[in-house]
Amino acid sequence: MKIPGPDHPITITPADQRWRVKFEGHVIADSGGALILKEADYPPVVYFPRDDVSMEYLTRTTHATHCPYKGDAAYYTLLMDGHFVENGVWTYESPYPAMELIAGRLAFYPNEVEIYAVDDAAVNPRHVDEPSVDDAVQHTDAGDGRAQREPWPPNVNTPGMEGGVR
Repeated sequence: MKIPGPDHPITITPADQRWRVKFEGHVIADSGGALILKEADYPPVVYFPRDDVSMEYLTRTTHATHCPYKGDAAYYTLLMDGHFVENGVWTYESPYPAMELIAGRLAFYPNEVEIYAVDDAAVNPRHVDEPSVDDAVQHTDAGDGRAQREPWPPNVNTPGMEGGVR
């Protein structure tokens, strides 16, 4: 185990904006709680909380790697609409103590998916409890008949029930 230092700096900071991952035209990760890991001269990596990732499109693989600074990484394959990316997602489930902030979070290979920052104010400038246009888009289908997220519960009564039209 190596400790980050001046010769190999690693910083982990909360993202100052919302981040998303899009795969095959679907948003599969959306988080206002992402972390940005900057390691030495490598490009920054966005780590997403597992709860903010659509895990139904990920399958755990037996692939593993080791980083002397972070520990052992496990991998997932992405599969959606007949397209797959083998070992396209990684996680440090039990990283070394200096990297404990990324424990259980998921990171994606940027050459396999689209990872991008979203201006939260532009997504929902009113920040009220009503659904935003962006939220509505994620609950509609992408052209293949399947919704990107679970449908909302009905907000009206079925006609003929409880005072509806008969």
